[in-house]
Amino acid sequence: MVDPLTEVVTLLRPTAPFAKMATAAGTWIARRSETGRPFFCAIVAGTARLTVEGHDPVVLEQDDFVLVPAAFDFTMSSLDPPADGEETAYVFRPDGEIRHGDPTASPDVRMLIGYCVFASPDAGLLVSLLPQLVQVRGEPTLSTLVSLIYAEFRALRPGRDVVLARLLDVLLIEALRSAPRSAASPGLVRGLADDRLAAAMRRMHEQPGAPWTVAELAREAAMSRSAFFTRFSRLVGVTPMEYLLGWRMALAKCLLRDGVTVGDVAERVGYGSASAFSVAFTRNVGCPPAHFARRDQNPRRAKPGAGVADSEPAAAHLGRGPAARRGRAIPVA
Repeated sequence: MVDPLTEVVTLLRPTAPFAKMATAAGTWIARRSETGRPFFCAIVAGTARLTVEGHDPVVLEQDDFVLVPAAFDFTMSSLDPPADGEETAYVFRPDGEIRHGDPTASPDVRMLIGYCVFASPDAGLLVSLLPQLVQVRGEPTLSTLVSLIYAEFRALRPGRDVVLARLLDVLLIEALRSAPRSAASPGLVRGLADDRLAAAMRRMHEQPGAPWTVAELAREAAMSRSAFFTRFSRLVGVTPMEYLLGWRMALAKCLLRDGVTVGDVAERVGYGSASAFSVAFTRNVGCPPAHFARRDQNPRRAKPGAGVADSEPAAAHLGRGPAARRGRAIPVA
């Protein structure tokens, strides 16, 4: 049986994360203006407040795990952040931890924070199929996986990148499948949590080239057309045909990178002719498939995500840059 969640995470090609232990004491707040990288946070001890743009604030407690597949502007703070909203200073402690707030007091919260890199050139498209925010409470497996990732990152042992890649695959799938239905925003996870929608989604992944219609997918889900369309749109966040188109385009990009001809790709993702596929691909991707294939196979082209993890230690904190160290808020981009 095809597993849509595994297929999406596999195509995302997660690579080695940056991970760091952060502690905080007293009243504090840290801001980040991000560019859509996947962010995760595990609370080892204590409590903190996470506020992600577009979502209500989330109170995080010990053994909570949060994954934001595409993080942009967010803050982390004490439960009662500073009244002026100004970002507080941080220091690097001799033991390598980052301390926010009072540098002399015992920490009120201890967090393992980190970033992943999705190496797929289609990461934006694939991430759009995932929930915008996933919170899992009290799941020992996730805490163990995060600890293993952190230990492996620091160990610098042979084969580290391979081990990290495998651990990240498991981490992402475990986080997504462990999320309770009510805690995940609309996306693939909520759709798969619904038995009827899951049946239709698996069929789309099993036969992406089939001439699916909403009515045929509704029959797979044993629902009426209108009820299926409404429930799918509400739980997944897009219409059934929009979801199918997104998956077809992701597969098409993958096949083109592997050297499959435009005509064969068109047939495998459900288009009656190469010209019809070219029109749809150009409209959705911004360039013709033949041009995309030549460009993506150019060996001089920079690898997607290259250098992000390597450059991160210079900004290894929830705040960023000299302004954060002076206690001044970072302007939102």
